[in-house]
Amino acid sequence: MQPEGDGRLQQAFEQRKQALAAEGLFAQTAKQALSDQPKRVGIITSKTGAALHDILNVLKRRDPSLPVVIYPTLVQGQDAAVSIAQAIGRANSRHECDVLIVGRGGGSLEDLWCFNEEIVVRTIAASQIPIVSAVGHEVDVTIADFVADVRAPTPSAAAELVSRDLSYRLQQYQQREQALKNAIGTLLYRQQRALTQHEHRLSHQHPRRRLQQQSQHIDELQRRIHQGLTKQLSRYNHQLNALDSRLQRVTPEHRIHQHQAQLAQHHQRLVHAMNSQLSHAQQRLLTLVATLDAVSPLATLSRGYSISRDSDGRIINNINQLHEGDILRTQLSNGEITSVVQQRHPSQSAD
Repeated sequence: MQPEGDGRLQQAFEQRKQALAAEGLFAQTAKQALSDQPKRVGIITSKTGAALHDILNVLKRRDPSLPVVIYPTLVQGQDAAVSIAQAIGRANSRHECDVLIVGRGGGSLEDLWCFNEEIVVRTIAASQIPIVSAVGHEVDVTIADFVADVRAPTPSAAAELVSRDLSYRLQQYQQREQALKNAIGTLLYRQQRALTQHEHRLSHQHPRRRLQQQSQHIDELQRRIHQGLTKQLSRYNHQLNALDSRLQRVTPEHRIHQHQAQLAQHHQRLVHAMNSQLSHAQQRLLTLVATLDAVSPLATLSRGYSISRDSDGRIINNINQLHEGDILRTQLSNGEITSVVQQRHPSQSAD
């Protein structure tokens, strides 16, 4: 016996998985580590799928400044496997991303089959760029999940894996600000100590002219120090203001309002679609009930017909099945009659 449908696909899945595992394609030592702070993220998925929408939403919410490159591809059908492999190869040849997210939304085993194809699995294994597999929902498993450097349960989870939260950026800015203050304090301390040393040396020199020259030199040094520190402080303040302005521009409040409006529209569409499907199902049910009632044996019985069975429950459709003394059970539309065969009267055609 040979399995059919999903059973056949599941058997092919297990056989291919075991063969590729035996080659070492799933070994942990072959996997690449993700960058702690990627400079650019590549997304390999359908340009019209919900997975792309979910990934972009998470990246915009967590880190709007992170650049994204989209490599559109087919994710279902006969040509999908080749299309995915070509997109991965294109991303590797362009060397513009630090990490790739490869995936799509959920579906049946047949829908996700392109991510079990050998060309996709081997292309992922050969990628020089770390790959995060984000195929379907958490319960969906493909061979691409085993060979990828990291497996994410959903496309949204993959976006969180490769991005940093804005709070992390703010913490970095605060650390840099503190480091800048410490550097300025150290510079002031060194300059002040140098100035004290110069003053000490001048106090031991008697010629008035040289003393005046040294005094002028010290004044010039002080002016340059003050001017240099002022410029540095102004530049750093400008940088801090620019960073603060960028943080203000990417506040999530505006995006939250937009997403709430979109959610309301989607909810209204969903209610309309559900009501339409319910109405269609009710109409189909009424049609099926009418059809079933038309062919029901009970309807035939209600028109005056009956069904007779012998003691073993077999339906009697030929007089030669009966003998005198046999017990009959005859079903009518509203009950059943038990009778005993006393005589048989075959028709002439029965002979």
